[in-house]
Amino acid sequence: MIGRTKEIDLLKKALTSKRPELIAVIGRRRVGKTYLIRTFFEDQIDFEMVGLRDGNMEQQLRNFAYSLKEAKRQKDPIEKVPKDWLEAFHDLMEHLESLEERKKRKDVFIDELPWAATARSDFLTGFSYFWNSYASKSNIIVVICGSAAAWMTKRIINDKGGLHNRVTRKIILQAFTLAETESYFQSRNISLDRYQILQLYMTLGGIPHYLDKVEAGRTAIQNIDEICFHPQGSLRSEFDNLYSSLFSNPERYEIIVSALASTWKGLSRTEILSAAKRKDGGGITTILRELEQSGFITSYVPFNKKKKNTLYRLTDNYSLFYLKYIRDLPKNEAGNWLSLSQTQSWKSWSGYAYENICFQHIVKIKAALGISGVHTRHFSFIVKATDEHEGAQVDLLIDRMDHAISICEVKFYNDEYALTKEEADKIRRKRKVFRQVSRTRKQIFMVLITTFGLADNKYSLELIDNKINMDKLF
Repeated sequence: MIGRTKEIDLLKKALTSKRPELIAVIGRRRVGKTYLIRTFFEDQIDFEMVGLRDGNMEQQLRNFAYSLKEAKRQKDPIEKVPKDWLEAFHDLMEHLESLEERKKRKDVFIDELPWAATARSDFLTGFSYFWNSYASKSNIIVVICGSAAAWMTKRIINDKGGLHNRVTRKIILQAFTLAETESYFQSRNISLDRYQILQLYMTLGGIPHYLDKVEAGRTAIQNIDEICFHPQGSLRSEFDNLYSSLFSNPERYEIIVSALASTWKGLSRTEILSAAKRKDGGGITTILRELEQSGFITSYVPFNKKKKNTLYRLTDNYSLFYLKYIRDLPKNEAGNWLSLSQTQSWKSWSGYAYENICFQHIVKIKAALGISGVHTRHFSFIVKATDEHEGAQVDLLIDRMDHAISICEVKFYNDEYALTKEEADKIRRKRKVFRQVSRTRKQIFMVLITTFGLADNKYSLELIDNKINMDKLF
């Protein structure tokens, strides 16, 4: 298995613990939750059920009956379908008790639990009964998975009822990092250099299911063409499936995501409402929170600003790419990524996408700067021009507890980057405006993050304190 070291360690501890374990695994669709659990437990699972997307209560209960039949290894037709979830989980308890003599530690896996817990079905009543009356007193591991992160957080992790404080361990499964993506390709004998991997990551993110579509013997551009732009490409229509599988009324979420895709700097709550043509209210708060919990957007407070100035950025790589290049293509018309990737539009987009990846790999950037052990906070910095100073925008700012601030400029380029006089002057002005507006007394270091490195010339030597290339992000 590629990566997942911390998650596997947690599962090992749960497996060897002497207490009943209720493990909640949360992560966006296609991130590899099911693969992690099935691979770790292999043939040790005594009961497994996967909730049915869009299934009603009757269908979910029938699905449960079929799953229990499979767990019992019965060849005959199912004896009965439970009339409700209390009866269903009672049947499960009886099955697990019958294993007492054959097996000490029992393992139950309920995948896509939010899909099974349909409205007014009282699924959680039945599950609470199962855990509190049986599992909490047994030698058992119960793993529950859900792609709907907000639902899992609200209804399971932070439940105020029968499941309050019952979860013993929590796994929030993240996308692969660049290093893990590289290892994944190597495990599949896909030989790509890091610039090619970076282009794929900018498009697909580190979602294993998406990366699985990449084929050996093709460049990043060829793979993106086939996966995203061919009319039958596997990710041509993934966007709609992605949001509808996680949220009720997904169009409300897609409108917000589309609004955020229109700007690189992010939008405030007020700006989002204006762009999405929505009125203020509790609904928008819920949507923003759920999008962030699901890993699609990131909120941040700009440097030296207050919480009320919070900005929201779209940080899901695939959503950014889809909304920029795929959404407006006619349904049965193929796009041409080779042509699109030569346009000025792509140059602007790729710069932002690379900046996005830098935010996602801040730990690697800190290591490259030699400050892994220093407590830091990272921001963007945006200030409008006034009569007293020019406007300025800093891609990435690392505020350090060692009385220093690293101002990072991010440049995506297909060769070694050479700093020009014009660019150097912009950076000097940006540094001057930042010091003037922030009134910081900290040491300021200028950092340039590039793809293939920074050429030494008189401008870079006198202005840039630290150079980081894409290799440092892997």
